[in-house]
Amino acid sequence: MMDLSFYKDKKILITGHTGFKGSWMCMALLHAGAKITGYALEAPTELSLFELCKLKEKMNSISGDIRNFEHLKQVFEEVQPEIVIHMAAQPIVRESYKEPVYTYDVNVMGTVHVLECVRQTKSVVSFLNVTTDKVYKNLERQQGYREDEELNGYDPYSNSKSCSELVTSSYVNSFFEPQIEKEGRKIAISTARAGNVIGGGDFATDRIIPDCIRAVEKGEDIVVRNPLSTRPYQHVLEPVMAYLMICQKQYEDISFAGNYNVGPDDEDCYTTGELVTLFCDIWKEKTGKTVSWTNRYDGGPHEANFLKLDCTKLKKIFNWRPRWNVKDAMGKIVEWEMAYQNSTIDQTGEILRVMNKQIDDYLRNK
Repeated sequence: MMDLSFYKDKKILITGHTGFKGSWMCMALLHAGAKITGYALEAPTELSLFELCKLKEKMNSISGDIRNFEHLKQVFEEVQPEIVIHMAAQPIVRESYKEPVYTYDVNVMGTVHVLECVRQTKSVVSFLNVTTDKVYKNLERQQGYREDEELNGYDPYSNSKSCSELVTSSYVNSFFEPQIEKEGRKIAISTARAGNVIGGGDFATDRIIPDCIRAVEKGEDIVVRNPLSTRPYQHVLEPVMAYLMICQKQYEDISFAGNYNVGPDDEDCYTTGELVTLFCDIWKEKTGKTVSWTNRYDGGPHEANFLKLDCTKLKKIFNWRPRWNVKDAMGKIVEWEMAYQNSTIDQTGEILRVMNKQIDDYLRNK
């Protein structure tokens, strides 16, 4: 059984806490009894998991933009966090083609601002920069990418996250390692490169599972832009729990600091078409209702066709393994969606019940 008791009463600052993955992170840390401060813009979608769960009432949620260094620094000074998890980003590939300057501003300079606040805040012991599997120069090869391979994302989103990794490395080399002996202060810094996440409560645009849910709600066929693209899919709790594990381990022993891939096993690298077919099958199994999909390639901007991670390092160092395969994850998504659609009296309570149950199931490896 996985144990989050380490986080009880720990002061955690999370950037990007109002997003999909950030909301699940907050739920897991609330589950553990942590003292959480979140710093982010308002929830990025009109309908959001953060608002549905009323998380603003359960934690210290601060509205702010990581591009505003002075405000961010003020929050660090007031909170004095022990652990910082940087998740704020412009995370959509297609949006990065439309708004490249904004994407680089948020994903690169935002990271600079967070790291500079970490550097100036003596309470910080452990810092994790959450990036993406798309940081690697993608050669469309069959074997997974390792942490020591070239970083050179293709599109503005992917490339900006590659830059975020390089910024983190530069800060480690320039400011943190040389200061360990001089100031007697140790800050453990890692980056985590996760594959595509799926889970209940994702309302983002240009993501395949939210597109499936929206189609089901409207009684329409699911539209798939590129059914042959292959991605490493994993339930959102897989990387969230891996991030918390890395933060804890390096907090306790700085030698664990480094760069880590967080992804599923090889058998959970699905094509988009296969993933949607699985969703349709499980939706019918759980609800009795038939849903289908159609291929409508729209000739959009370049996106990788094949991308896979090699997670040997994380497995070897921490004895980590993914707990839920894609079929398990899809069952959890349908369970969440049924709770969301069917609850009429206390929707928030029902959603929280399902999410806490899923967190418990994950921790108990059920």
